[in-house]
Amino acid sequence: MRGASDLDDPVAQFLSPAVTASKIARIRRLATDPNPKIRESAASSYHAPDEVYEALSRDPDAGVRACIAKNEHVSCDILRRLADDPDERVRGFVAINYFVPADAMQRLADDPSLVVRGLVDWKARLADEAHDEHLVGAGAP
Repeated sequence: MRGASDLDDPVAQFLSPAVTASKIARIRRLATDPNPKIRESAASSYHAPDEVYEALSRDPDAGVRACIAKNEHVSCDILRRLADDPDERVRGFVAINYFVPADAMQRLADDPSLVVRGLVDWKARLADEAHDEHLVGAGAP
């Protein structure tokens, strides 16, 4: 028995609608729009089909590729390829993507860009701090 309706739950009020065939079709249309800002919207979607991510990862606009690079739902293969993108901003977003594969991170650690290398170092420090906090929380000395 519930004392309140589902709508009384604050999280339930902000849940995304279900992913439908029409939503996927809309993302596909956005991905081919002439305006790169519209394509960025498709690249930021968590529900685009893999082939849409793949196409957008090769977009001529670096802003679109950057949105793909920071999207945690794209494949590791795409992130690996974007780790070698000519645009520093794209490589930087790959570096801070939580799901970037270790081999791509190693390449980014040796990136010619000081900014990209700095992001790799920053992410490594965050991971070390989180690991240390976990050990302290688990009672390790």
